Amino acid sequence: MDLQTAFVSGEGAVPGADSLLKRVHDLLDRARAAGAVVVHLQNDGPPGADDEPGTPGWELYLPVQPGPREHVIRKPRDDGFDGTPLGPVMVSAGVRSMAICGVMSEMCVRATAATALARGYQVVLPHDAHATYDVPAVPGIADEIPAHVASRVAAWSLGSDVDNTSSAASVAF
Repeated sequence: MDLQTAFVSGEGAVPGADSLLKRVHDLLDRARAAGAVVVHLQNDGPPGADDEPGTPGWELYLPVQPGPREHVIRKPRDDGFDGTPLGPVMVSAGVRSMAICGVMSEMCVRATAATALARGYQVVLPHDAHATYDVPAVPGIADEIPAHVASRVAAWSLGSDVDNTSSAASVAF
C-alpha cells in the first residue's frame, strides 16, 4: 500500500522506514514464491503533493515484477477499492484472504482493510509491516502521538475481525 518514494526514503520518510521496507520486501518475496496475487497500490496525490503523479516521490520504492499475478493499481483516494479495479482483480483471481501492509496506517491501510473486511475477505494486518508519521501535538489539548502508537490504534480500530498479527514474518501464504 503506497510504498512510494516520498513516504519511505529521505527526510520525509515515515519513522522506521528501513525496517518497514525490509519486512515488506520479505513479504513480497514469500508471496511471489507461493504464487499469491500481489497488488501494489499507488496513490495519486493532488498537484503539488509529495506523491503527485509523475514526480519522483510518486514512484513505487520496491521493485515490481509485473505479470498475471502481480499488479500495480493507481488509486485516487485512501481506500484502495474506491474507484479502482482492485475488487475485480481480487474476485477474478479467487482471492479470499489478504495481507495488507504499507503506509499510512490510519489512512490508506485502514480504509482499504475496512472495505476488504466489509466485502468478506479475511484480512491479515501485520503490525510491523505498516507505518505512519507521528501525529503532531495540539497545544493545550493533546501531546504528540508517536507513529508506532498511531499505527497500533489504526489497526485496533478495525475490530476483532481483522487478524492483527504482530509480525510480518508470521504471515503464511
